[in-house]
Amino acid sequence: MNRPVLPGLALALAATLTAAVAGCSTGSEPQADAGPADVTFAQMMIPHHEQAVEMSDVVLAADGVDPEVAELAEQIKAAQQPEIDQLRSWLDEWDAPEQPHGGHDHGAMDGMMSQDDLTALADADGADASRLFLEQMIEHHEGAIAMAETEVSDGTHDGAVAMAEEIIATQQDEIDRMREMLASS
Repeated sequence: MNRPVLPGLALALAATLTAAVAGCSTGSEPQADAGPADVTFAQMMIPHHEQAVEMSDVVLAADGVDPEVAELAEQIKAAQQPEIDQLRSWLDEWDAPEQPHGGHDHGAMDGMMSQDDLTALADADGADASRLFLEQMIEHHEGAIAMAETEVSDGTHDGAVAMAEEIIATQQDEIDRMREMLASS
């Protein structure tokens, strides 16, 4: 009584493949909802990035700023404004509020400059403005990296985790560059 097993095996394989294909993503489905770490990351990174853009605007308006510092400030603005827009889009998609943020004394956020820090930057020009911007932005970027590292370890939203990984890489490169600029000035 030898029966061929191929027809039964073929039916079992077909059923398994059908179930697997039904569970596959085609890329058109929305991503899984964000977890608490993702929401917190977006809520905190928006004002953090906004301040980096503000600091860049301040140094770009100063007289006699080192051209390399001005170029870096332009790069920071160009990178961070689209991230702000994406973070806001995600908060909207996740039906999560953007945290209110009056002033710049955010004790819970590493690397944020105080109003006095921003005033000192605005009052500086030339080499002093260049140096102060670099010193402040190093501290600011270190804070962003710390927040991004938390997102990488605790986040669940693929896009937010990928952004955090990009922030870590990009801002660490900029920190290294800023330290070199300070050392050569």
